[in-house]
Amino acid sequence: MSLPLTQVTLEARKPKNKNDSLVQISNHLFTSLGLNKNNLQLNIKLGKKAIQTVVQPVDLEPPNLMLFPENILKNFCLPTQSFKFQAIYRDDLLTLELGPVFGLVTDFPSTKQEEPHFRSIHTFCEELHHGITEIGGFFYVFSFEEFLNQGYYLLNGKWKSFEHPIPDVIYNRIHSRKLEQSVPFKQFRKKLETMMIPLFNERFLSKWEVYNQLFQEKHLLPFLPKTKIYTKENLYELTDEYETVFIKPVHGSQGRNIIKLKKEDEIHYTLNTSIASLNENSSSHYYLDEIHNLIRPILHNRFFIIQQGIELVSYDSCSMDFRVLCHKNLNNHWQVTSIVARIAAKEEFVSNIARGGKMLRPLKVLRTCLGPKNALEVLTHMKELAMETASIISNSQTGITGELGIDIGVDLDGKPWIIEVNSKPSKNFEDGLGKIRPSAKALIQFCTLLAFDSTFVKED
Repeated sequence: MSLPLTQVTLEARKPKNKNDSLVQISNHLFTSLGLNKNNLQLNIKLGKKAIQTVVQPVDLEPPNLMLFPENILKNFCLPTQSFKFQAIYRDDLLTLELGPVFGLVTDFPSTKQEEPHFRSIHTFCEELHHGITEIGGFFYVFSFEEFLNQGYYLLNGKWKSFEHPIPDVIYNRIHSRKLEQSVPFKQFRKKLETMMIPLFNERFLSKWEVYNQLFQEKHLLPFLPKTKIYTKENLYELTDEYETVFIKPVHGSQGRNIIKLKKEDEIHYTLNTSIASLNENSSSHYYLDEIHNLIRPILHNRFFIIQQGIELVSYDSCSMDFRVLCHKNLNNHWQVTSIVARIAAKEEFVSNIARGGKMLRPLKVLRTCLGPKNALEVLTHMKELAMETASIISNSQTGITGELGIDIGVDLDGKPWIIEVNSKPSKNFEDGLGKIRPSAKALIQFCTLLAFDSTFVKED
């Protein structure tokens, strides 16, 4: 799907009176947008708000310039400055749409005096601002408790508080599963439904839910480690079948609270874990009953899975997997926007960057592990598997999904395995070098699609 959008430059002018509704448009832009000189009264829509105006074609430079009276900018809750937007004219509605207005909802410490800090995605928010400002649109960050009252907009390198416009689309980057399940957040989501504002990546994913959705696709079964809900019976079953198993929380992230069991002989196992309270036990040998009793307090009132361990290729004797970042584009198709090899820190069995892992270019690593002949073929296979996985997961969700991080391991034969799928992938693993990264550009594209293509939103 190709949206016929035109980039416009919007500048403020002093109003002649407080009710000034005259918007001046360059002759070139007037023609490019397909506006009609016989009907100069039209609605201008920005975000979810529309204002009745009178448009006037005039000689202006640059050729895509629009001049707005300051009072209309104020009605749209925009700062008084120049902007770039994407625009499309809906002749049947006599409406000129400007956008996208892109809101990011997250949780961060409340501050009355100081500039806010958006925790692990702070730098990424700056990147999104610069990316959308460059191509046309408006980006801001807000907490769901302050929706429609206060947001933060980057101005001269500082996040400034202001009453924000009603967004076309909202990107969910809440950091906490617990917060997403809270009554206030559910009320916020209901409000968005009432206002018909799409929220994408609306929740964290459950490992068990993801496994079951992929398990339904028979062609993916060879790429899925055998996985069951943790019980004592399943512990015995999987350890009897495999040399190594992993025990993971169904709702977990960043490599936390994972246990690795390895068979040392017919009856003894070693335990390796990222759980601090169990670390002193990691060098001992245990019977399975002892292990179950040892970890049972950790499992109290929480669901864990137990999963087949795969012997994966390593790098410099360190555990390794690959993070493949997938996004939907303007055509509503999944694409791979980034892939990195994640190398675990020494003495760690999880490769998460949050636990000291490092990143390397995937092709370089695969050439070292599998040889140059197989490396490109394996990389291509991983990308295809990631896009197929993203498509299946997004089609299985009730809401809108536009971004997924897919963790893939590669075994000694070069076969990829789907380890995990994340709806809130880390933004710290790509090497941006100060540029707008492909992942940020893809998110902006997807928001543009959601903002301007109303049929897409209705279909979802």
